Amino acid sequence: MEAFVLAMYSFVLLLLFAYNCGQLSLIISYLKSKRRPATFRQYTENQPDAPPVTVQLPIYNELYVAARLIDAVVQLKYPRTRLEIQVLDDSTDETVGIIAEKVAEYQRQGLDIQHIRRPERKDFKAGALAYGLERAKGEFIAIFDADFMPEPDFLLKTVPHFENPKIGIVQTRWTHLNEDYSVLTQLQAFGLNAHFFIEQGGRNADGYFMNFNGTAGVWRKTAILDAGSWSSDTLTEDLDLSYRAQLKGWQFVYREDIGSPSELPVAMNALKSQQYRWMKGAAECARKLMVKVIVAPQIPFRIKVHAFFHLLSSSTFILVFLLGVLSVPVLYIRIRHPEYQSVFYLLGFFQFNLIILLLFYGIPFWLDRRGKLEQLGLYFPMYSSLMMGLSLHNTIAVVEGFIGRKTPFIRTPKFNVKTGDKTWRANKYLHLDLNPAINWLTFTEGLLMLYFLFGIGLGFYFHQYNMLVFHVMLAIGFGLVFIYSLFHARFMNR
Repeated sequence: MEAFVLAMYSFVLLLLFAYNCGQLSLIISYLKSKRRPATFRQYTENQPDAPPVTVQLPIYNELYVAARLIDAVVQLKYPRTRLEIQVLDDSTDETVGIIAEKVAEYQRQGLDIQHIRRPERKDFKAGALAYGLERAKGEFIAIFDADFMPEPDFLLKTVPHFENPKIGIVQTRWTHLNEDYSVLTQLQAFGLNAHFFIEQGGRNADGYFMNFNGTAGVWRKTAILDAGSWSSDTLTEDLDLSYRAQLKGWQFVYREDIGSPSELPVAMNALKSQQYRWMKGAAECARKLMVKVIVAPQIPFRIKVHAFFHLLSSSTFILVFLLGVLSVPVLYIRIRHPEYQSVFYLLGFFQFNLIILLLFYGIPFWLDRRGKLEQLGLYFPMYSSLMMGLSLHNTIAVVEGFIGRKTPFIRTPKFNVKTGDKTWRANKYLHLDLNPAINWLTFTEGLLMLYFLFGIGLGFYFHQYNMLVFHVMLAIGFGLVFIYSLFHARFMNR
């Protein structure tokens, strides 16, 4: 049994190392790209040859942010005769009235803005986008989720890229309206910045397959149609369409320098809902698209390798969860079986994983907060702990995605809070869209906290400290998720 546990533990470490080597290659690609500064053409507000653009705003029950979004989008600088705005409203509450009032206000000012309501809310966000696409007058389609506030020059900077007929999409970087609201939002921003600097930047630099992030980007309409249009058979319709478009030969452009402000979830259950959708959707896309990518004759091998790791990225949560659960019996084996010492020396090589992760998160942190690199020593372990604490929750989502268990699209509630003096507890969508009850998963997360506290105690008792930091991070992570879930559920149940 001891040999089996060690073999499993070693295999999980090896898989994580392979994945992190892929991340290291993206770090290298990104850093090389920074040595090649690029200049981009930008339109003027009265560009005579500006192509027609349709801005789509998919909204479902967003009474707290709908007006804010519309107010921001109408400020976009672009020739008015070439700009159409579609408010794709599937709402069933007072959001409908808020949108109707706003749309009427701006129609009176002469803007081409439409309040579009479907006869049936079918296929969730993907269905709304497809419905609007059939009626869109624009040659290019800009998309913003309800929690975004695009900068006025967004279209002037992004649309010129489509002068290259091979470009199918331009994606911009998310920035964060409420990053400083709480520790939870700061840690989310820390993790997302790594994706938007290293992953998106590195993939774009070397021509690897990228993903549209669902919002804050512009599509060529013909690219959407050529790829088969929007589909709701996965929870991440954006990743799905991105890969189908690239398999058709369409190219992506990523603009790190264009920030698109958005709102981060401020409640743990809202974060869990978002993570569940992202992780399960990625697994569903891997199941749907992996074989197509691997057998595609026109795709170079290096791109297939990166696409393989990209599509399976959510599976790393399974590996992290297994690594954590196995680490306590492995510690016991280390204590009781000194004959395996040579094995543990070999396993020490995988500490290289830590160096890669430090670079992966540290470089974006330095770029985003120049002069405050010392704070990385706080943010990196806290963020890592939080993700470890979510590993069981996300593992369930990934497994469900791989086995094909279908669940409805649950959108993440928006709060319209930016500072700590604003409260989210009265948000009615927390009660309607999320399960406010304490369930078996929450209690299991609490039990896992105790499990890793036991691992800490075991190490101290036998003076074996090799896994102390790992177990401390796991205990803190599951403890944070458990306590946050209890605390937020308490207010949701009021």
